[in-house]
Amino acid sequence: MTQEEKTKIIENIVEALKTVYDPEIPVNIYDLGMIYKIDLQDDGKLDMDMTFTSPSCPAADFIFEDVRTKVEGVSGVTSTNINLVFEPIWDQSMMSEEARVELGFD
Repeated sequence: MTQEEKTKIIENIVEALKTVYDPEIPVNIYDLGMIYKIDLQDDGKLDMDMTFTSPSCPAADFIFEDVRTKVEGVSGVTSTNINLVFEPIWDQSMMSEEARVELGFD
């Protein structure tokens, strides 16, 4: 795969992630800063690190499976390895400017 193709697939992965929401927060998980790493190999294998706003998130299973389903559905992704990590610990500084405004932090 060319660098241009890889970049387009990563953009599509980000767009898919922007459709995933925590049911209790009206901002998508990407803008919340819950995605720490997106690493796409030339053969389409995706290695991704994500976290939750809290290790005891009641919607964790739902969110994780929604992420898996959506990124596996992106054309060009041949397999996924999604790692749930809690370091660094998520905090509000990881949110995008849009998320901060939406949630009233700015």
